[in-house]
Amino acid sequence: MGKVVMYSSVSVDGFVADENDQPGPLFDWLSSGDVPLDESGELKVSQTSYDYTRPYWDQIGATVVGRHVFDMTDGWDGKPPGGIDHVVVVTHRPKPEGWDPEAPFHFVDGVEAAVAKAQELAGDRIVEVAAGDVGGQVLAAGLIDEVRMDVVPVVFGSGKRYFGSVHAQHLLEDPDVVIQGNRVLHLSYRVRR
Repeated sequence: MGKVVMYSSVSVDGFVADENDQPGPLFDWLSSGDVPLDESGELKVSQTSYDYTRPYWDQIGATVVGRHVFDMTDGWDGKPPGGIDHVVVVTHRPKPEGWDPEAPFHFVDGVEAAVAKAQELAGDRIVEVAAGDVGGQVLAAGLIDEVRMDVVPVVFGSGKRYFGSVHAQHLLEDPDVVIQGNRVLHLSYRVRR
């Protein structure tokens, strides 16, 4: 099985979106460079960010998101973002009416079942878990192996927290990755077991 990684861009004060679910400048680093990050050519980063981000993206076999993110993005029109093979949606509700049954989206009740399904789909590739409430629940369940964050130099003051509503202490190892990009600091921590 591949490792389970919690990931998102995040403000310096720990938020993945503002109170209105808007990311503001959190994704500006994805357009602040001159190296295309994907085939669309819309995402352009510094060479340093490319060298860190592209290999990681290429290792992702499945992504776990909450129903809130799925609904906000309209399910990415049935096409997983970033070329990912599968998206597992944690939800207590059925998939949307009229949803394309061929789309590689899987609707699962509960974070443990979602991670298990994502691991099955990903095989030895990475399972990425979106930071926020679902990511915090997966961390609290002891299922996260690594925390990756792209820290953007902005302070939100309030909003949607990177770790959601985690109420217990979780120890991380010292960062094993600290990379300065263009308007972003890439960090990675292993979760201490």
